[in-house]
Amino acid sequence: MEKLEKAFALFDAYNKQDPKTLVWDGVTYPEEYFYAIELYNWVLKLEPKASEPVLLASRSQHIGRWTIPRDSYPDGKAGYLNWRSNLAKFHATKAGELMEEAGYDTDFIEGVQKIILKQKIKLDPEVQLIENALCLVFLQFQFESFIQKHAEDKLINIVRKTWKKMSQAGHDAALKLTYSERAKDLIGKALG
Repeated sequence: MEKLEKAFALFDAYNKQDPKTLVWDGVTYPEEYFYAIELYNWVLKLEPKASEPVLLASRSQHIGRWTIPRDSYPDGKAGYLNWRSNLAKFHATKAGELMEEAGYDTDFIEGVQKIILKQKIKLDPEVQLIENALCLVFLQFQFESFIQKHAEDKLINIVRKTWKKMSQAGHDAALKLTYSERAKDLIGKALG
């Protein structure tokens, strides 16, 4: 557990450098630090006995995301997909560097990186667990702000894509979240 706690401390210190902040329940947080903690919390809610690699991946899934902004890539689907791919590789590399500093060996680090890179999603239950948790963080903490920024047809499409990424355990947890009336309406239309 000593290595795990050291890695968490390194991940958290890195994510606390995020210049973007958000306020939740009256407290201001560096954005990626907040989301990393909430992703970790969702993993534990979904699987209280989650493995050490999954816990490490949850805390570092989007580590340093602010360092590669979306607007540094071209608009459109191709630009978006290229950004996402390069970002995932960055997250895996940065997490690996910090895990090595915490004392983990190469084989263990590579196992965590496979989860961060979402390799074999739908086939690997640990990767699916992370994907469920990511979708739940989005629905709980980010969906309402998306509603303010996007047209209804795009929001319905976002919900459908999010739903498709989750397993039944993710769906069950998502249906128990508290949503605004507008969000409930959009989710109903997307799933109807």
